[in-house]
Amino acid sequence: MTSVPHTTLSMKQVLICGALIVTLSMGIRHGFGLWLQPVTMDRGWSRETFALAIAIQNLSWGIVGPFAGALSDRFGAFKVLIVGAVFYALGLIFMGLSTSALGFMGSAGVLLGMAQSGTTYAVVYGVIGRNVAANKRSWAMGVTAAAGSFGQFLMVPVENGLINGVGWQNALFILGIAALAIVPLAFGLKEPAVAVAKGPQQSMKAAVREAFAHPSFLLLMAGYFVCGFQVVFIGVHMPSYLKDNGLTPDVATTALALIGLFNVVGTYAAGSLGERMPKKYILSAIYTLRAVAITAFLNVPLTPWSVYIFSAVMGTLWLSTVPPTNALVAQIFGVKYLSMLGGFVFLSHQCGSFLGAWLGGRLYNMTGSYDVVWWIAVALGVFAALINLPVKEQAIVRAQPAPA
Repeated sequence: MTSVPHTTLSMKQVLICGALIVTLSMGIRHGFGLWLQPVTMDRGWSRETFALAIAIQNLSWGIVGPFAGALSDRFGAFKVLIVGAVFYALGLIFMGLSTSALGFMGSAGVLLGMAQSGTTYAVVYGVIGRNVAANKRSWAMGVTAAAGSFGQFLMVPVENGLINGVGWQNALFILGIAALAIVPLAFGLKEPAVAVAKGPQQSMKAAVREAFAHPSFLLLMAGYFVCGFQVVFIGVHMPSYLKDNGLTPDVATTALALIGLFNVVGTYAAGSLGERMPKKYILSAIYTLRAVAITAFLNVPLTPWSVYIFSAVMGTLWLSTVPPTNALVAQIFGVKYLSMLGGFVFLSHQCGSFLGAWLGGRLYNMTGSYDVVWWIAVALGVFAALINLPVKEQAIVRAQPAPA
């Protein structure tokens, strides 16, 4: 007899605690672009140095994600969330204390990336998958993603106010303390254990092999790569892009807040639509509209109102890819290893995020402009729109459980 997490948590409890955790974890990280200029000016670093640290953060998040997901699937999300919260607090504090580029990359990059892998969607969605009925799963994931989006809307003005009021270092220390609020919330996702009879079960290794042999899994990973590139490039570099073009920092703060606000609508709508229509068409439409929105933004005069309209449109499309992508993984492969498989898909997302953050800084240093990266984001949007269309949404039918 072995003990494994058992699905006895109420949907209401899972959604409230999961949503608040994602609100904190995603809300804090969404404002990191606000630190680019004060940190680089104070430390005498280039934008590429800051961008590389954030790129490493996203890559670290992606690499550690499958392991955090596997631990969550095996032992439950509770312990993973506790460790992730502690890492989050330490990462923010050391980010403020780092005086060398290497130290900054270790704290803002590696440590915070590890923290986010244990406090965001893959881990929380695993609990949702095990505790919410299949016909409500896409909607529930949309609710949680919408909460994370509200966190972005809420936290960006707070972070900007902290930077202006107490300085960028003290702002990070305060956020580090705030991240520890994830600890009590994690108790709401603590799944009771129940004895289960031994028998043939699909192993983690077999689940990974099965997923990577499935073409639709690889297509979802390719599309998610594009999502990561686009959102992290915009989130990290748009504040500086706007300042370079003569707009005030308040415009950038408002833009990031609008992305978070409209993301609430977009993620909830995507999750709800996932119950009514093929999710691959939802994903294809999202990537198409992103390409159109960026193209329009680059071809109209840059004013505060054009920025706000673009932010509202992109906000609606921002994390709306998250519910249908994760719901598809659960729909095709089941929920037993959902956190781990979701972690692998998210690894692809974070590889794109790494390039979006780093390449933005690299090409800016080479050309003095962000224009090339904007157009790369457009081309990738078209690619992702096409690559999601062949995804097959049918659940895998297994003749018998694969031996360990």
